[in-house]
Order: sequence, then structure tokens, then C-alpha cells
Amino acid sequence: MALAWLLAALVMMVAGIGYPAADLATPDTLVLVHMVCIGWLSLAMCGALFQFVPVLVAKPLFSEKWELPALALLSAGLVLLLAGFLSLGGRLPPALWLLPLGAVMLVGGFGLVVVDLGLTAWLRPAGPARFVLVGLASLCATAAFGAVFAFALAGCAGSAGEVILAEGIPLHAVAGLGGWLTLTAMGVSYRLLAMFMLSPDVDDQQSRWTLAAGAFAVAVTVAGGALAVGFASGLNVVLSISAILGLASAVLYGRDIAGLFRLRKRRHLELNMRMATLSFASLAGTGLLGIALVSIDAFPEQIGAFAFLAIFGWLSGLVLAKLYKIVAFLTWLETYGPVMGRAPTPRVQDLVAEGRATKWFVIYYAAVWIGTVTLLIAEPNSFRIAAVAMIVGVVGIAREIVRIRRLADVAGPQRLPIGTVMPHLLYANP
Repeated sequence: MALAWLLAALVMMVAGIGYPAADLATPDTLVLVHMVCIGWLSLAMCGALFQFVPVLVAKPLFSEKWELPALALLSAGLVLLLAGFLSLGGRLPPALWLLPLGAVMLVGGFGLVVVDLGLTAWLRPAGPARFVLVGLASLCATAAFGAVFAFALAGCAGSAGEVILAEGIPLHAVAGLGGWLTLTAMGVSYRLLAMFMLSPDVDDQQSRWTLAAGAFAVAVTVAGGALAVGFASGLNVVLSISAILGLASAVLYGRDIAGLFRLRKRRHLELNMRMATLSFASLAGTGLLGIALVSIDAFPEQIGAFAFLAIFGWLSGLVLAKLYKIVAFLTWLETYGPVMGRAPTPRVQDLVAEGRATKWFVIYYAAVWIGTVTLLIAEPNSFRIAAVAMIVGVVGIAREIVRIRRLADVAGPQRLPIGTVMPHLLYANP
């Protein structure tokens, strides 16, 4: 589902719908942004966390029965929200009631996610699980702001809602991208990198400082921003403090990740780890780009390029890189775990073809970086060419993931020894 939303968003970019062909505040851009941030990144993150949070705390998920209802509510809510934006922009007949209805369904879906994962992570709130808990709290703030915006756009939120809509969009964006998606990705990456590189876990005191800086950045934005909006005092001071704390968190995270790479026992890096380093480079590039834009007083004009690099270089790149490994790992466990020790089985690495997959990742990252440059120099036609290349890369990566699920690269009798069953494409065998 997440990959389908990503491809749909990229097709919109190629077609010239939304930013950069349209202003950031237009309904078309709102459609594009929510397809990427909810449809692609949030769905992928929720799916990963349902699988991974029990690993973090060594406890079963609070309720496995809530996953499918959450997916249904989030998918239906997103479709309704997008239809409301299209109605707002005149592409569909007037039906602004779709906006609050979609928001309510999204709040319900994210509510199931937050309660299920929150109660699971709370069983052992240490290390990476703390990042997940802060990320979930940030998701609550993001959803709350988004619901108010949806009701305000439909004319159902009164004067207070209109004020929040006029001033609160930066708070919504920071809570979502900085808190929910980035802090959660940081926490998950600590454990994934340690597992896949055979590195010792990051020192708990070090990660506490990283989380504290990031959590304070989100808290200052949400709480301080809400007070600033209430007292009509402007958001410049609040956002400046938040930016400094966020940059500090990114620097500390870079230190932690460098330590994982330095202390790893597995010297040869698999493809997912090599590609993850390009995501970390994109995160560093995002920070440097932000500093450069602020120093020349060009950040407001170039915020689109800054967000593009953060969303597609850092977050999307990391998700794609880890998805490639996680699907292979889970497919191996599902297919060959039951016959371990009773029949010859392949290695996890035998399920993938890294040489073939490398080019798709390289195409994707190169296209993202070139796309960022085209946004900075205001070349929308060149940007659309870069978006086409991004589609090529994503389609190639998705094809590799499908091949993993179909065991297409496992040769000989080891492919399906006696006692194993071919995995389904979209769900695990019971």
C-alpha cells in the first residue's frame, strides 16, 4: 500500500500536479504532500513498527487484531481527505464535508496505531523504544493539528480554528516530519543497524541526549508554538529554538551512527547498509542546506527544496533501503524457519540479488539529489525529468521486493525443500 502511494505521488510530480508546478499552499500540493507523508511514509512506518516494536521490547504486540482495521481506516480516511482537497481546488464538485470526515477516520486509524504500539512499547521503555514513544506522542500532536485544519477548511472550526489554520501549519509539519517520522526512524535504525552489522548497541546515555534534543525540539514547537499562536506573538523565536535543538539532535544522531559503523563486527556491508549511508548523507545534506539557506535569508523561498531532500533523500531513502532487507529477512523466517535443522536451507542473502538491485537504488538517490538542485535553481521541467528517474528507481526496487517474496533468486532444490510453502505476496502464511 505504501509503495503504491509513493508511485502515485511521483506520477503526480511528473504530470506537473502540485509543487513545484503549483505553490506550496495550493490544494494540489496538499494532495501531493499528504499522499507522501501519510500514504507512503506513515503507512510504511506503521507496518514496520507493528513488526518491530515487539522485537524492541521482547514482548508480543498488545493486539494483532487492530492492524487491519487501522490500515482500513487510514486508507479510507486518506482517500476522503484527498477528495476534500480536490474539491477545495475545484477539481471535484463542492464537498468540503469530506475533509472533516477524512480527518476523523485518520484520527481513528492513527489512534489504533498509537494505543497498540504505545501499550506494547511501554512494557520496556528503554533505548530505541523511547524514540518510538516520543514519535507516537508527536503523531498525536500531528493528527490533532491536522484535524483542526480539516474542520477549519470546511468552515466548522469557528474563529479559533481559523487562527490555528492561519498560523499553525509549521507546527503541524515539524511535529509530523521531525517528531513522528524522523525520531521514530532514528530509534528503529539504532536497533536495525546493530542487528544487521553485528554492532554493540549504542550507549544508552548517548542515545538519551540524542532523543532529549529531538524531543525538546518537538515540544518547544508544539507547546511554545501553540502559546505563540494563542497570544498572537509570532512563531519566529519558537521555530528558531526548535531548529537549533533539531540540528543538535541530528548531529548527536550522526555521532551515534558513526559509532555503530566503526564498532561493527561484520566488515562487509550488505546493500541495504550501503544504501542507508546515502540516506544518512542526505540527512547531513538537509542540515547543511538549511543552515546555508538561513545564512543567506533564503529559507522561506526554498523551503520546498529543503523539505524535498528531507522527505525523499533522508526518510524515503532509509525506508526503501531497510524495506529491501526486512522483506528478505521476514520472508526467510517465514519460509525456512520451520525446517531449520531438518533440510538444507539458503541464507538470507541468497534471497536477494544485490548486484542487480544496486542500480535501482543508485538511480533513485541520484535522481533525488538532482531533483533538489533543480528545485533550488527553479527548473521545473528538469525536476520532472528527475521525478521520472525516481519512478524508475522505485519501480526497480519494488520489483526486487516482489522477487524476494516469490523466491525468484533462490536456485536449485533449496528453493522449496520438503516442509516449506511458497510465501504469499502481500501477507504471511499462518
